[in-house]
Amino acid sequence: MTTADQRKSGNRANLHSSPGGRSATTTAEPLDSSYRTGYREETIASADGRVLTRTLRGSHFWITFWIHRSRGEATSVRTLAIRLPTGAPQRMESHLLQYHHATPSQTSFKTMRRFTSASFTSEPRPANMQRFAQARARCLSGVSSSRSTQTLKREAATYKAPVILNKKGVNIMNDPIYNKGVGFTAAERERLEIRGLLPPISSTLGQQAKRIKARLDDVTSDIGKYLMLNSLQDRNETLFYKVLLDNLAELAPIIYTPTVGKVCQGYGYLYRRPRGMYFSVHDRGEMSQMVYNWPEKQVDVVVVTDGSRILGLGDLGANGMGIPIGKGSLYVAAAGIDPAKVLPIMLDAGTNNEALLGDEFYMGLKHHRVTGESYTSLVDELIFALRNRWPNVLIQFEDFSNANAYPLLHHYRHNILCFNDDIQGTGAVALGGIYSALRIQGKGPETIKDQKVVCLGAGTAGLGVTFALLNGMKKNGLSHEEACKNFWLVDNNGLLSSNRVNLASGQVPFARSDMEEGTSLLEVVKKVKPTILLGLSGVGGLFTEEIIREMAKHVEDPIIFPLSNPTDRAECSAENAFKWTNGKAIFASGSPFKPVEIDGKMYYPSQGNNMFIFPGIGLGAVATQARRVSTTMFATAAEVLSSCVSEETLARRQVYPDVNHIRDVTVKVATAVADLAIQQKVAKRGPPEGKDLAEWIREEMYTPTYRPYVLEEDVI
Repeated sequence: MTTADQRKSGNRANLHSSPGGRSATTTAEPLDSSYRTGYREETIASADGRVLTRTLRGSHFWITFWIHRSRGEATSVRTLAIRLPTGAPQRMESHLLQYHHATPSQTSFKTMRRFTSASFTSEPRPANMQRFAQARARCLSGVSSSRSTQTLKREAATYKAPVILNKKGVNIMNDPIYNKGVGFTAAERERLEIRGLLPPISSTLGQQAKRIKARLDDVTSDIGKYLMLNSLQDRNETLFYKVLLDNLAELAPIIYTPTVGKVCQGYGYLYRRPRGMYFSVHDRGEMSQMVYNWPEKQVDVVVVTDGSRILGLGDLGANGMGIPIGKGSLYVAAAGIDPAKVLPIMLDAGTNNEALLGDEFYMGLKHHRVTGESYTSLVDELIFALRNRWPNVLIQFEDFSNANAYPLLHHYRHNILCFNDDIQGTGAVALGGIYSALRIQGKGPETIKDQKVVCLGAGTAGLGVTFALLNGMKKNGLSHEEACKNFWLVDNNGLLSSNRVNLASGQVPFARSDMEEGTSLLEVVKKVKPTILLGLSGVGGLFTEEIIREMAKHVEDPIIFPLSNPTDRAECSAENAFKWTNGKAIFASGSPFKPVEIDGKMYYPSQGNNMFIFPGIGLGAVATQARRVSTTMFATAAEVLSSCVSEETLARRQVYPDVNHIRDVTVKVATAVADLAIQQKVAKRGPPEGKDLAEWIREEMYTPTYRPYVLEEDVI
């Protein structure tokens, strides 16, 4: 058979130098016949088994990757050819390094040269398989004698696989997913046809992040910081997440609560450009087509709201879009979900906020909310459209009103992959915090069954936390009826009793028959002597000095969790809680408070941020392509969260981990969730055989870094 015939048929050759000394069969993809003449070819075998072929032909280099993947006794070869313009030798080295998945620096190039073996030939590439095998064998033998396997693994971990794009020029600069700004290298600018469209200096991602942070520090208002970060996200998502992850404790309150609440209140006035998708009552019958307007082929997570109950701010209609955008950003930062695979959605069913209906800048539909069958059919159509295009997508319901949150969750939770973060996420975070508070008291998690819980707020979030604690008590030995007797729920009309008219279905189990309907919070605290006081009312300042001091009379270490958001809606401040209990309170709030100094002693509040739970739930479900999220997953996530709190943190009387360790927490939560999904047989996939589950989960996570780009038109 001639060389040309071999090229056309897809040459097959046996390589006897595969890793571990085993023989392997390798198939090389054929090249186009136009490569038969007029070129010079250089083969380079690298330390990790990848092989590159550089071909000088005419006025361009053609670099071909030969990527080896060993599975059992077989080694497969994939070829990828890229056309590059010729230039000075140092530019060729930069090109070659970039496509070899290494950083184009002097050190890395020297390292690469040390462990490569190269030769020049005028023979067609498919005929050089034996030479390739010999070069690779020499390369690998040289490596084994001079470098440890562990060192090579560390070097291989820095390699970056190229992204194949179908856009260039200003189109790539205007795409925030792929834009690098001044981070584009000289080679990329040439290849992507953007040379001259950027300042001549090329900056690293770290340098860009440092520049952004310096500018951010000059902004004095939280709204100003939010708008600056929002603008950055709109033009360069990689840089946005780099800055966010490097400064998460500082910036999480900016991109989410409490700042996002203020942003939502003025969303129409502050609006700059669209993000996510909008569906409304005007789109009935068209949603299944509309979802295909979203440019990304794969979406893993959807965060959807109808804006009917935004934080503790009430009905903000379409202005509530800031919430799913913020939650989507936290999915990327905390869970490592690829930003291209997160979709924020606003379902505009109208608004009952009269101020918004009269606001000239309001960008939602200006009519009252649709209700009943008209509303539920609207949600049904959206859910069908999303799952029709993306069957494995996780749908997170966010900030739906009390009237709709529970019915929607009960309707969908057993049929699709979904959860409600206000109900289930908030509940799990609170339960995890209670477990940690019990540890501070020197008690085990089983003592949760002995707690007396008074909860101010009997809506979506209040019931979510109550049911989470109820399940914790049941898990530790109480029956459902016994556990319900440990709760007293109070709303704006006072204590919920069995005499209350029109109790919601979720409130019925907690309605008291042993106390009068409408008893005030203060009287409930006096009579019950609670060990735990929860605030989820959405109204600031309701935990008065008299109430807190009354509780502290009967409890050595009162657990006080005012969880309403944003900060000005918290039922009491950290300073007041510590002052009124003489520093004895174990305090956690929904939005952050600063440390408090009283009589020369520092007290450290905790923030019960849902970010400790929902990213891990989402990552575990997405990684395993789970069919549903179970109640057990949230209960287990709460236990894992508490276990992440160090003894040092507990010594400061804080009940949640440092937010800067959020990715470590997320991995542990996601691993537990994935393990349960596999055990409960709701997982469609799992780690490869022999792969550690936690390691596999971590490898699934996105990390903001610049990857080399390859134009689709240059791939053969």
